[in-house]
Order: sequence, then C-alpha cells, then structure tokens
Amino acid sequence: MKTVTIVKEQRRFCLVVGMADKYNLKNPAVKRILQEVKEMQSNPSHDFMSLPLEENIFEWQFAIRGPRDSEFEGGIYHGRIQLPAEYPFKPPSFMLLTPSGRFETQTKICLSISNHHPEHWQPSWSVRTALVALIAFMPTNPNGALGSLDYKKEQRRTLAIKSRYAAPRFGTPERQKLIDEIHEYMLSQTPPAPQHSPSQEQSRTEEAEPEVYVLNPEALPAVEGFPDQAGDIIVEEQEPHINADLNPSGVEASMENPSGVPSNLLLEKSDTSVQNLKSETRVRKPDDRLLTLAAIGLTLAIVVLLLKKFISSTEHGALFMDGS
Repeated sequence: MKTVTIVKEQRRFCLVVGMADKYNLKNPAVKRILQEVKEMQSNPSHDFMSLPLEENIFEWQFAIRGPRDSEFEGGIYHGRIQLPAEYPFKPPSFMLLTPSGRFETQTKICLSISNHHPEHWQPSWSVRTALVALIAFMPTNPNGALGSLDYKKEQRRTLAIKSRYAAPRFGTPERQKLIDEIHEYMLSQTPPAPQHSPSQEQSRTEEAEPEVYVLNPEALPAVEGFPDQAGDIIVEEQEPHINADLNPSGVEASMENPSGVPSNLLLEKSDTSVQNLKSETRVRKPDDRLLTLAAIGLTLAIVVLLLKKFISSTEHGALFMDGS
C-alpha cells in the first residue's frame, strides 16, 4: 500500500509541474507554491500530507495526524487551505472537514498563523510550517476562538477513532480523489488510536494532582497585551491555570488550602491561635486598668496641689491687708 501511495504522489507531482504552463512562473506566488509542492514531495512527513488541486494550485487539501499523548492521538483530520494571490506575503486560511471536537467543520478557523491574524504571519513560513503549528494547536485550550469547539476528551477520542474509517466527502470528484489519496497515505503512517477504558480514565484522574498556582496580587506587575504565538487568540490577561479535568472537590480543597497543609493541622493551629489571642487580651486588660487608675491619681494630685497653692496665696494676702 505504501509503495502504491508513493507512486500516486509522484504522479500527482508530475501533473502539478506540468501545469506550470498555465501560470506565470515569474509570479512570486506561483513560483513559491510550486517550490513548496516539490519540497512536500521530496521530504514527506509522517504527521501530515498536503497537495494542491490540479486545476487550482492556490487551493490545497491536507490531512494531519492527531498529536501523540492527547485525546486526538491516532486520528486523521482532513481540511483545506486557501492561499491568497499575494502569498507568501499574506497568510492562508484554514478549514477543517473532519469532525474533531476541537474545530468546527467547513468553517474558517481563527489561528495566529491564519488570515484572521495577518499581523503575526511571516513570509518565511510555508504550508508545512502552518500544518506543524495546527497540530500543536489541537490539544490547546480554545479560549472561545472563532471556529473552535471544546468537547470532552472522551468525545474527542471517539471522533479520533471514527476519523480513520473513511475520508470526508467534499467538493468535486477530482478533489475527492485527492482527499482519498491523502487519506490512504495517512493511514499507512498513523498507528490506530489507543483504547481507553473508563477504569483507566478514573485511575488517571485519581493519580493526577491538582495544579494550582497561588499568586500575590500586590506583587504582580501590570499585565499588558502581547501577541500570542502559540495559541488560537490573542489574550490580554492570563489567569492562574487550574486543571479542569481533575476532581472538582480536589480543586476546591486545593484552592482553600493552597499551602498543602492537612486540614486537621490547620484547625489545630487555628484553635491555638485563638486561645493565645484570648490570653493576650486577658493580660492586656489589667494593664489598661492600672494605667487608667494611675492617670486619675495623677490628675487628683495635681488638683490638690493647685488648691493648696491657691489657699496659701489667699491667706498670705489677707495677713498683708491686716498688717497695713
């Protein structure tokens, strides 16, 4: 099967090169596209395959392999790429045709390498670069990006298994022929999707530890907008990451007790602190009373001295008047 697939690829490459007469080879876009086709054929990848249509080299079909160690592992995901007339100075657009639970089908998806974010695109990037990035985006958090989905992992695994059964049906017979050839090649390169039983999923969840980062808001610098080079959308602010796939009760416990100290020790420590606070309060109350009494006594002493001085001065004046 592999030998037959390679022969088909070589035949298709010869046909694409033979179409060069239909296009202006001095056109930078045409020249670049034919160069990428040649590179794709001479250096094939186990993780993806992409070729242009015979009737339009600006329209490509591709298939990517689901990333390893993820819920997409073993899946084969087809899609189409539309290259602009200004390629490679403007980015391509991407559309998935195979249900994956990560991207909508037949909808242009929003990626930092797609036409939704032309400010990130670099002319040195190619179709190969974009497909490698697309595979890396598969297991990431969609964050509500355009054309993204957020299915559960088990649903995505089911779709990964189904994706191997047959290539999607799309477009003209000539396009479908290319899709089928790419699917045949990817089947020869992609091992079957791993099977996960519910007990294995439960054991993985129990073994996983909550991943919580405790941040001091006062110590954090101001967050400024920055371009996202490895995600679907540009994120202005980032929140502490919490693994949502873990047991919710475990996450709550970690959030309430971020230091990881057992709850019984925290309660004992809290009771001890309350008792110490009460004892300190009892000690401070007598001290406060003594200070108050001392202040009152000092005030009375001053008043008595003033009265004595006033009386003595009054008696001295009276004696002086009698003598005169």
